[in-house]
Amino acid sequence: MRYYHFRCEKKRKRFCEERECPKGQRRGRPLKEIVIYELPKIRRVVPKPKISEEPIRLTIAEYEALRLVDLLGLTQEEAGRKMALSKTALWRLINSARRKMAEMLVEGKELYFSEQIEK
Repeated sequence: MRYYHFRCEKKRKRFCEERECPKGQRRGRPLKEIVIYELPKIRRVVPKPKISEEPIRLTIAEYEALRLVDLLGLTQEEAGRKMALSKTALWRLINSARRKMAEMLVEGKELYFSEQIEK
C-alpha cells in the first residue's frame, strides 16, 4: 500500500493534504508527490518531565526519510528513489528530522506527527 504526502508552498511548509494556492496563482516549480510506505504507529511522544510546553511538529515525509535511512540502513540515493525525491531533498528532510529529534530530547519538548491522509 502506498501513502502520499502532499506539499504546499504556503510559507514553505509541508502538509499532508492537497491545498490550492490562492486565486490559482502559483510560482516556482510544480510540487511533486512524496511516496510514503509506512505511517507512524504512534501520534506523539511526550517526555517526562515535560520541560517546555511548545510542541515540535514532525512531518510524515521527515518520519519516512528518517525511517528509511537511519532504521533500515538504506543509502540516501536508495531512499530517495523509494520516496521519489532527489538526494538533496531527502538530505534536507533527514537533517530537519534529526534536528527536531535532538530538540525533543535536549529541551524536553513534545513531538507530534502532522495530520495524514490516505490516497
